[in-house]
Amino acid sequence: MKTFKIIATLLLIAFTSGIASAQVVKKDGNDRKKKDDGGVTITDRQQAFYEVKTPSDADLQWMKVIYRQLDLTVGKNPALYYPEEPNEDGQSLFFIIMRLLANDQISAYEYLDGREMFTDEYKIKVGEMLDRFHVMYSEAKGSNEKHPKYDIEDADIPGNEILTYYIIERWEFDTRSNQMKSRVEAICPVLHRTDEFGGEAIKYPMFWVKLNDIRPYIANQYVFTDDDNNLSRYSLDDFFKLGMYDGEIYKTKNLRNLSLRQMFPEDEPYKHAQDSIENRLQAFNKDLWVPTREELQERAKAAKEKALEEGESEGGEEVNNEENKDADKSVRTTKRGAKTKEKVEKERKRENRIKQRKAKIKSKTSGGNAATRSVRNRKK
Repeated sequence: MKTFKIIATLLLIAFTSGIASAQVVKKDGNDRKKKDDGGVTITDRQQAFYEVKTPSDADLQWMKVIYRQLDLTVGKNPALYYPEEPNEDGQSLFFIIMRLLANDQISAYEYLDGREMFTDEYKIKVGEMLDRFHVMYSEAKGSNEKHPKYDIEDADIPGNEILTYYIIERWEFDTRSNQMKSRVEAICPVLHRTDEFGGEAIKYPMFWVKLNDIRPYIANQYVFTDDDNNLSRYSLDDFFKLGMYDGEIYKTKNLRNLSLRQMFPEDEPYKHAQDSIENRLQAFNKDLWVPTREELQERAKAAKEKALEEGESEGGEEVNNEENKDADKSVRTTKRGAKTKEKVEKERKRENRIKQRKAKIKSKTSGGNAATRSVRNRKK
């Protein structure tokens, strides 16, 4: 009997341990990890942390989509170009993007010249894109039809030919914060390539990538933004988030899908249109608020100085301080308001006319009396 109990107990223990070993522990989706070539581990939680949330349409009262082109030879933009090949300082933005695409870690979208749609329908196939731009590659280990991966040598990545980037900026007025905010939505590398006959390089926009998709990776890549300070203080993510780039507007979203150059073929109107859009965007946030007393005083002072400068340039001579004081004294305010310069000038002319008339009358009177006295003296 005791033997039977011992056998039953052993069978029960074995059965229980078998069930426990057969259980599968399901991990939280936030703990899934992605690893890039640089050895940086990115979790879904980190991806959500770096992602800039898009405000809902209900919170927006105004929005404008701006297209800019960043010349990588101007201003601080070379920080996106160098180093030309990966080294101990890191790698350029284009190298990071190409590695992520080759490892199937991010998606790229077709360049539609103003009609961009970041949906699954417009995702590009990386292999076809590499063939189109003649980039050498081979299939990587673990590649399959659903998730293709590619091995690309550093020398085969045309990073030295990426001399321009297109970016899409969204300027939005958010009612929750009552502020105008701008954010970069997507970026497009532009290939500058000459044909076999040489000549001027032709621009080939390659594809669009959403900045939110690459943010966790570029946040770990620090760049030089100043030749005088060799300390890398800003990451590529900071570079876009803080608007440290220099880019000129070449298009705004419109019904006819026309660029500014198509609307304004001449250089002067084209430049004027660019400056006008830029000034309106910068002044939009200021125009939302009532100016303070100090701001109003500064504006009045600036307007007065401008009027004095215009008066000096028209007269050809500088205005005397004493004359200005006399002019200010002559202008007296009434209950209805201050007298204008025209009224003051009319009063002066009137006073001059009255003085001239009195002088004429006095001269006539004095002259007549002298003639009468001379006649009387002769008669005597």
